[in-house]
Amino acid sequence: QVQLDESGGGLVQAGGSLRLSCVASGRTFSSYVMGWFRQAPGEEREFVAAINWSGGLRYYADSVKGRFTISRDNAKNTVDLQMNSLKPEDTAVYYCVAGFVATTRPADFGSWGQGTQVTVSS
Repeated sequence: QVQLDESGGGLVQAGGSLRLSCVASGRTFSSYVMGWFRQAPGEEREFVAAINWSGGLRYYADSVKGRFTISRDNAKNTVDLQMNSLKPEDTAVYYCVAGFVATTRPADFGSWGQGTQVTVSS
């Protein structure tokens, strides 16, 4: 498994932007599918975005498509989530994840960060 450490969460007004970053430990970062999930209070964890090992394939939930962009830098062991045009319904704890299959199921990702809070005010 790989250890993940997120940063970049915070409070922003609707329509604003935030950039989340995740740093991974370990020498095999480039072999992992990386992704982001989120969980709002009282809700189940929800897939947000994923990116394959090379960065050539990216997947997004319909709710964030066109507003969020996932990217990775294998030289720095980082994966970022650029979030634009934020809405109050984007408010959640965001988790960086690592796995070997690009799916939308939380159970398919074996490594999770501690989460970072994103709050979007109306």
